Amino acid sequence: MKVFVAGATGVLGRSLVPQLVARGHEVVGMSRSASKQDLVRSLGARPVVADALDPDAVAQAVASAEPEVIVHELTALSGPMSLRDARHPERFRGAIMTNRPRTEATDHLLAAGRAAGARRFVAQSFGAFRFARTGGPALTEAEPLDPHPPGALQPGLEAILYLERAVTTIEWGEGLALRYGGFYGPGTSLSLAPDAMTAAPIRKRRFPIVGDGGGVWSYVHIEDAAAATAAAVDQGQPGIYNVVDDDPAPVREWLPVLASALGAKPPRRVPRWLGRLLAGETATAMMTDARGASNEKAKRELGWQLRYPSWRQGFAQGLG
Repeated sequence: MKVFVAGATGVLGRSLVPQLVARGHEVVGMSRSASKQDLVRSLGARPVVADALDPDAVAQAVASAEPEVIVHELTALSGPMSLRDARHPERFRGAIMTNRPRTEATDHLLAAGRAAGARRFVAQSFGAFRFARTGGPALTEAEPLDPHPPGALQPGLEAILYLERAVTTIEWGEGLALRYGGFYGPGTSLSLAPDAMTAAPIRKRRFPIVGDGGGVWSYVHIEDAAAATAAAVDQGQPGIYNVVDDDPAPVREWLPVLASALGAKPPRRVPRWLGRLLAGETATAMMTDARGASNEKAKRELGWQLRYPSWRQGFAQGLG
């Protein structure tokens, strides 16, 4: 099939495009920068340059590709958010900018897909952790998101919900929204590379366990996330899918293991009141109250098999 990947040079796109090509798809990869055309070619795709926030440019790029499937992997994150940054996440430029790809760019790609006669649309959503008032440590897609998450996370939640509603209710084709867990592995910000930005505060012991560390997070290796996305291009009913590993776990379990894998000392522990004072309520809730996600639907309906079913193996063998 002809597949159009928006965000082909992003961290997931760089893993996804070669997998799509290996499956026999003809891939067109969109990036905003002309300087990345050679990278797109090296991945096995035909490059096209367009600004995702320019509706005319997107329409022209999609029309020229004549895709059967569009994959939306656009973000604008400029770096990780530390616990101190989380005290005022509304000031974190990357988090704010990512809301526009989830809203405006989604609209532009959907309009272009409809005009071009595409029949399927797969988009990136978020599911590394969730805030909820009910339910167990691993929530399914059927369980609602908390309509009132901590503090300044509200705009991000609204953008995620906007994307999911827009994608899964299209009338001209089949729309799937993939709620990815936290990425780790080669090329991500959580890897063994010296410049891996999310790993840096862990190495410096600036990522403590707050309170009881009971907040549950879900991770997924970047290659496994790409494999699930490639599977969603070919199969699966319209809807929302959690793309996470089999092992959602509280911070107090995964953070010491991750620190060890990064060659760092064990993380410090701080009481909840001090975490709230230093990093704010949002970060404290992430560390103490968040819930993870269940991947049973994605494995069942997408036929998805994970190379790293747990972060326990992945942190030890797959950070790269």
